[in-house]
Amino acid sequence: MFVVENACLEKDKNSRVACEVLATANHIIVAGEITCKERINIKQTVKEVLLNVGYNPNDYKISVYVHNQSLDISDGVDLALEVRKIASKKEKELGAGDQGTVFGYATNETKEFLPLPLVKAHSICKKLDECMKDLSIFGIGPDGKAQVSIEYEGDIPIRVATIVVSVQHIEEIYVNELKKEILEKVINPVFEDFPIDINTNILINPSGKFVLGGPAADTGLTGRKIIVDTYGGLAAHGGGAFSGKDPTKVDRSAAYMARAISKNIVKCGFASKCQTSISYAIGKAYPVALEIKTFGTSCISEAILEAIVLNTFDLRPSAIINDLDLG
Repeated sequence: MFVVENACLEKDKNSRVACEVLATANHIIVAGEITCKERINIKQTVKEVLLNVGYNPNDYKISVYVHNQSLDISDGVDLALEVRKIASKKEKELGAGDQGTVFGYATNETKEFLPLPLVKAHSICKKLDECMKDLSIFGIGPDGKAQVSIEYEGDIPIRVATIVVSVQHIEEIYVNELKKEILEKVINPVFEDFPIDINTNILINPSGKFVLGGPAADTGLTGRKIIVDTYGGLAAHGGGAFSGKDPTKVDRSAAYMARAISKNIVKCGFASKCQTSISYAIGKAYPVALEIKTFGTSCISEAILEAIVLNTFDLRPSAIINDLDLG
């Protein structure tokens, strides 16, 4: 839940946050470890988010269970292994807040350097949200999702094969009218630059009516949708969610850096697609491994790209936080 760590970091840029959120019928639970110099009103923060996304905060009981970060973890993060080996220990260096491998991906098939199916699915969801908030489509609710399938020839997207859109709506709505409005006000505008054709399979609310939605219909938990939050299954994932974490947690911050590296490699024309993986050990500043994959699209060897990256990018947590302005 990004809003919790953002609220903490606004008060104290050195906050430590490892926070999970569970949302179910009439109940939201926030639990985890938070260390912040100033008190954060987590319940009020959650209420503001609920209101912003279209739910009535008064319908929910909000329970908060948080405590300070473990001293064993904070000691290793505050003073990296490389510095702890120095007798004087006068230097300060952040260690990685967790261990593991993170991945970042980029492709030149869109201006966002992201896979086309993912960009279009996200655009549909954003458009649905806009139509709900400005009431341009009457009777739709805050719950919904989208899926887009694109046909490729080699690495080139050539046509839209299937679009699936599901959106919550009030009981009284005419389903056929809703489908017509979603096609006209959501799907057609999103696909103006990559048009659908007469053979594109468009499925709107294929399960039938979708009146009951949100936590009342489907319990949600932090980290359950890590693939749709990244590259839609078209690249590897280290398994860690991004939300609910301060930037010392490298499964968030280093994943952003891996994405920035891949994007720079593609943007500079060294490859048409690129995946960067970086591995860390908890409490250690420098990564233990780096790998660049260009899937046969690079004009120079991956070994040379890896050497360039290590010479160009500082992959210590403190440097990532500073370079990407995450603090």
